[in-house]
Amino acid sequence: MSSLIEIKVPDVGNVPEIDIVEVLVQPGDIVAVEQTLAIMETDKATMDLPSSAAGVIKTVHIKAGDKVAEGSLIATIEVGEAVAVASPAEQMPAPVAVPVEAAAPAPVVEAPKYEPAKPTAPTASSADGYKPHATPSVRLFARELGVDLSKIQTGSGRKGRILQDDVKNFVKRVMTSSPSATGGAGIPAIPAVDFTQFGEIEEKPLSKIKRLTGQNLTRVWLNLPLVTYHDEVAIDEMEEFRKSVNAGQGKDGIKLTGLVFIMKALVAAMQKYPSFNSSLSPEGDKLYFKKYFHIGIAVDTPNGLVVPVIRDVDKKGIFQLSKELAEVSELARLGKLKPSDMQGGCMTISSLGGIGGTAFTPIVNAPEVAILGVTRSKVQPVWNGKDFEPKLMLPLDITYDHRVIDGAEGARFMEALKANLADIRRLLL
Repeated sequence: MSSLIEIKVPDVGNVPEIDIVEVLVQPGDIVAVEQTLAIMETDKATMDLPSSAAGVIKTVHIKAGDKVAEGSLIATIEVGEAVAVASPAEQMPAPVAVPVEAAAPAPVVEAPKYEPAKPTAPTASSADGYKPHATPSVRLFARELGVDLSKIQTGSGRKGRILQDDVKNFVKRVMTSSPSATGGAGIPAIPAVDFTQFGEIEEKPLSKIKRLTGQNLTRVWLNLPLVTYHDEVAIDEMEEFRKSVNAGQGKDGIKLTGLVFIMKALVAAMQKYPSFNSSLSPEGDKLYFKKYFHIGIAVDTPNGLVVPVIRDVDKKGIFQLSKELAEVSELARLGKLKPSDMQGGCMTISSLGGIGGTAFTPIVNAPEVAILGVTRSKVQPVWNGKDFEPKLMLPLDITYDHRVIDGAEGARFMEALKANLADIRRLLL
């Protein structure tokens, strides 16, 4: 005796629209529990859609390029006694997500904030008193792009509701109708080049993660007046303590990393200078000061840079932080982070210490107002007033939004951070 089971899109964290990028099954296929049926993408993550039952695929209701949402029907599976069910050892991992970037939405590239040309054929809806029909999220999206919704006469949604696609299409029309082709914020676009005229090339599509990350970083670079402050601090005592703890096998076999001390030192400095734990309103007229301390950690993965968030760093000890850091870093590299794992960060740390370098300019992960960059420490001769002595110096680079933080406050914040790292006993105060 057999029965039919419907496989639907599960809860993926209040994402209104999901793209189907690949369908991996077809009618007649035999599937096991947790076998991936399709690959989905949002603006923040790539996710596997697993089967909740073992059986034979009767109907596939989606195709590549479709847009679905939570609860959308994916496939119908026939299950019964004649169908072999996969054993737990054969089951594949649960749904996973490869995140794009910390924290903030990544809409299309910024449009010039100027009044577009009036429609050539205005409708009655353009009369005085016209109120565009759109949800709060679409209105926020339009404000971020500088789009006046009253200029969009009719939306493509139900009863003329304006959707995000309508806003995007409006921006495209404005940009393509300008006298000359321009990039973001009216900057002349880089001309296309036919590289085949110079020799053999290989063309590969840029991953969605890198494309959306690039859009987000471009938006930040064009909109935020960024300042980067470089300094270095002696961490001999911190390293000596860390190595001595690890030599004693640590706690429950957990090995401490230097990054957890930086996280604790950073939070202590943020508590002293609350502006670094704030976000500026879209209108730029007020600050939101956060009472929680969630730190994003940039992790290098085969799919691109992702930023999982470690929550409540101020309330956790260094062993718990080391354990969580190791876990989320592994999940990030395996592509198993969920969208919620990358949300809510207060400030981000981007560490190149495992690779090298002496300094760099990290870009703020808006709507955060600052980001800390760390490069590889090295022993240097330092003058102590009488002679030179070898010191393990750690280079630090902090980039901040100059609208929120001025140069003096940025320098004081760095001094507080350095003091915490130079003498970790301060973290106990």
